Amino acid sequence: MTQLLLAAPSITWVKVQKPVFDLVGVVLGSFALAGACVLVALAFGIALGLGFILHRRRVPSSSWVVLAAHPPDPPLATRE
Repeated sequence: MTQLLLAAPSITWVKVQKPVFDLVGVVLGSFALAGACVLVALAFGIALGLGFILHRRRVPSSSWVVLAAHPPDPPLATRE
């Protein structure tokens, strides 16, 4: 136990490179993420549009209420 306390501590030096900021990598990574988001949004939009089209084809047109066929309300009488 006493030999362990008498031993001089050893220092090991390790050379570490200076950190650098990779701006090109950050920009390309963000473009890749934005492209993936665009593709996912496009796929969801196509699926939703096809769903609307198929739903409208299945539902008969007589069940849809046409608002333009109703006459407008008469104007309110005003006091003069």
